[in-house]
Parts: sequence; structure tokens; C-alpha cells
Amino acid sequence: MRDPVHSETRLHAIFRIRIDGEPVTIQTVGEASRFLSDYRFIEWMQFYRLHKIACAALVAASESAVMVRPATDAVRRLFRQARLV
Repeated sequence: MRDPVHSETRLHAIFRIRIDGEPVTIQTVGEASRFLSDYRFIEWMQFYRLHKIACAALVAASESAVMVRPATDAVRRLFRQARLV
């Protein structure tokens, strides 16, 4: 099992969001995984189910490029629910 944090596999979308007024760009599986695992940005517990699905999808995408589309969709759903995009 590969660690998704180090994955350079590109997502099918580029997410540009603002956290505390600072722009954050997420383009790869690794960047998304690091963002979702860094709890200083967002308290993900209120979105526990979507967070868990997105993290699992990112792990799958780090292992197989075929899974990048479902991972992108899962991250998009989580960000939309959290009103980040």
C-alpha cells in the first residue's frame, strides 16, 4: 500500500480555496491527502462520512491512476459540503 501523501498523481480538477484568507491550491492526490489529514485547517469531524470516503478514495488513487476520477469526485463532494468550493 502506497502512502497517498507522497503521490504526485494529478487529480481531474484543480481546487482553489481560501483558508483564513490564504489561497490554497490542490492539484495532486498527495496535496489533497495532506490537506485532509492536516487538522489545523478544518475540523473534519462534522463531515466524518464524506472525509472518510475521500481519504479512502485518495488511497485507492495513489495505488491506481484509474481511481483518480472517483477520488476527485469524493474530494469535490467533501469540499462542497464544507462550503470550500
